[in-house]
Amino acid sequence: MHENIITEIKNGNRDAFRSLYDEYASYAIRTAKAITRNDEYAKDAVQEAFIRVYRNISSYEPALSFNAWFYRILVNECIRLLNNEKKNIPVDTAQQKQDTQLMEHSKESVKDLYEVIQNMSDLYRIPILLKYIKGFSEREIAQILELNQNTVKSRLFNGRNLLKKQLHLTEMEEI
Repeated sequence: MHENIITEIKNGNRDAFRSLYDEYASYAIRTAKAITRNDEYAKDAVQEAFIRVYRNISSYEPALSFNAWFYRILVNECIRLLNNEKKNIPVDTAQQKQDTQLMEHSKESVKDLYEVIQNMSDLYRIPILLKYIKGFSEREIAQILELNQNTVKSRLFNGRNLLKKQLHLTEMEEI
């Protein structure tokens, strides 16, 4: 299905691109929100990802699934936005914001696994989101994040262990 749409897009068919956008936009927004933890950044990342897809569709190689290719672009864009934001926040403010988030987190009981995932480091959070929320295989995640597959497996393993610890601590706090 995507091969026909991609061929049409390569031939300059804007309706085909609109069809692709309509298919991916809502999933892309949810993924970007999960990665960036910010509605505005998510919207910016998705918009930029689609612009990059449109401009670079000629470089798409079917050896990588379109899903994986698209989400590589989207994840890279989310990371780029987050890195730019880190450069713009003064160190004291960033530390204070982080401390406040940690205090709020420890005061409130964690009601949802998704909230726990959102508090994880990007190193573990992004592979976990791609694996368990988006359903990508470890091989596809490795392609999306441009990592070795064993690195992805290790990050998933360590991320699951962190989740277990965090969920266990939360349960203990509620008692």
